[in-house]
Parts: sequence; structure tokens; C-alpha cells
Amino acid sequence: MVLCCLWGLMPAGVSAQQFTLSTNVLDYADLGTLNISGAYGLHRNWSLDLAARINPFTYHEGDRERQLQNRQQAYAVGVRWWPWHLWSGWWMAGRLQYQEYNVGGILSSGAEEGDRVGAGLSAGYSLMVHPRLNLDFGLGFWSGWSRFVAYSCPTCGTVEKSGQRIFLLPDNVQVSLVYIF
Repeated sequence: MVLCCLWGLMPAGVSAQQFTLSTNVLDYADLGTLNISGAYGLHRNWSLDLAARINPFTYHEGDRERQLQNRQQAYAVGVRWWPWHLWSGWWMAGRLQYQEYNVGGILSSGAEEGDRVGAGLSAGYSLMVHPRLNLDFGLGFWSGWSRFVAYSCPTCGTVEKSGQRIFLLPDNVQVSLVYIF
């Protein structure tokens, strides 16, 4: 603890429950998106969050021509404000996020790939199940700039259009298991 304080990594007098690791179980239902999030308690009412999601999977329905994919890698950094107390009760969050994606065959027969960068807002509730285990419920959205290429199908490679655009998407839909260190 003394060495951490000397390095400026933790304020003096910080308790042991300043770090969390979590995973959003709803992301696994999104075609197996793997995810992890870590948080550090900056203050009684503020935490710094880092998150990563990755989905390298492609699923084939019957033949090789019909496939589903929501491949992505996404990284986010943000802060949460806890009106009551750190890791307990209601929270609101803001974050900056980058995503590289390739999605297709889910809602239409087409596919799209590209990069997105933007900012998001979310809110939720953290339910204390045990002194070291919480369930987080949350919902949010993010908006920003996207560079994309749209294809007529996930496997054919025929370009329909490409370009740049502003987007607004739901994000951070979560039911997360949170372990508090």
C-alpha cells in the first residue's frame, strides 16, 4: 500500500475494495461476444472504467453461403458517478469508445464492416448480492462517426456502397456479474 501511494497509483487511505472485474452475460447471447470490464474507485462517488469486447465467430446455417456474424473488437474508457456510494445502488456513466466491426446475415441478407469512434452515456443499478459480488443492470447509447463498406451478402464481396456517417446506437445493454476486490 505504501509503495502504491508513493507511485501515485492510489490515494492515501484507500480501502482494499477499490477494484472490480466484471463480465456482461448478455453479450454472450450476442453470438458469443466475449467481454471483460475493470474499474478502479477514484473517490467515494466516482470510478474509472476500462472495457473490451471481442467476437471472432462466424456461424454457418446449413451451407457456406448462409452465415451469421457479429464480429467485432471494441474498447472503451469511461467514468461512473455513484450518487450513493461506490459499487452500490444507482449509477450514471459516460465513456469514449472505438469499435471495429463486421456484421451480416442477422437482420438482412447484407453485410457491413467498418470502424466507429464515439462517446456514450448510460445508467443503471448495481445490486449487492454479497460483499464481493454485485449484479449490474444498465442501458445506454453511443453516438459518433463511422467509416463503413456495405456488401450485398456476408460471403460474396460485392460492394453496394461505402462512406462515412454519423450514428446513434443502443449500447451497454447489460446484466453483469461484478467481482469486487
